[in-house]
Amino acid sequence: MTEASVMQAKDLITKGKVYSLGLIVDKDLPAFAPRSLSLTILQPGQTENSGLGSNAFTYNDDIFMGWLGIGPQIDGLGHAGVDHVYYGDRALNDFAKPDGLTELGLEKLPGLVGRGILLDMAKFYGQDIVQEGTAYTADDIKAAAKAQNVEIRKGDVVLFHSGWLNLIDGETPDLKRYGSVEPGVGVSGAEYLAEIGVMAVGADTWGMEVVPAEEEGAAFKVHQILQPEHGIYILENMDTREARGGRSRRVFLRPRPGAAAGSGPDDHQSDRHSLKR
Repeated sequence: MTEASVMQAKDLITKGKVYSLGLIVDKDLPAFAPRSLSLTILQPGQTENSGLGSNAFTYNDDIFMGWLGIGPQIDGLGHAGVDHVYYGDRALNDFAKPDGLTELGLEKLPGLVGRGILLDMAKFYGQDIVQEGTAYTADDIKAAAKAQNVEIRKGDVVLFHSGWLNLIDGETPDLKRYGSVEPGVGVSGAEYLAEIGVMAVGADTWGMEVVPAEEEGAAFKVHQILQPEHGIYILENMDTREARGGRSRRVFLRPRPGAAAGSGPDDHQSDRHSLKR
């Protein structure tokens, strides 16, 4: 991301319409195993009295227990590796400590501002929900972009819409199916996007890449191509349904996290981890 690319993205704004890509995150949202969460609401020090002070002040507070990699999230460059070696040839033991990453943590992630490209793969394949195991190949991505009359460029944020989130809250929800398989970017598609030099790749699925993998026995090879090999951020569980009806080219804005930002704007956990909602 450069000052020039930010200014170029700014010129795409014509109406000022804002699309949220977020989801409501709760204990029932499917997540990559063994991730889970629980939330407890309580009233500290108020259960046997009228509250705090002479004015009887009462309040609800929250205890969150769980994994941060649930729901909409960005994979930082310290997330995916190859045999315990990560982006920039960093060995696991050199930067990944039990209490946080000493390098590649998301507290160092700048705000992401750039040209956003949304490719409607459901429309491209002629399906309401793209079938699991469908790999977005380089040829598919090129053809989908051509059909939408868009060009993918260096520094872009490329998002893919498959309709997969309808398995969570659509007419016939199937949470087990949603969280166990998915359509997504294939190996040749990842190599193509990396060759262009995009800033981030995201999708409306829990893992962004195709599952089951194209190669039997392989696991998350697209993550390896994008992250440790090329330093490209990954966005998962992006709700692209509203945005798919608009223009194919937009401005993508992801503000920089605060020094103590954790999994969302209302908590105060450390940001030294590899995933962030």
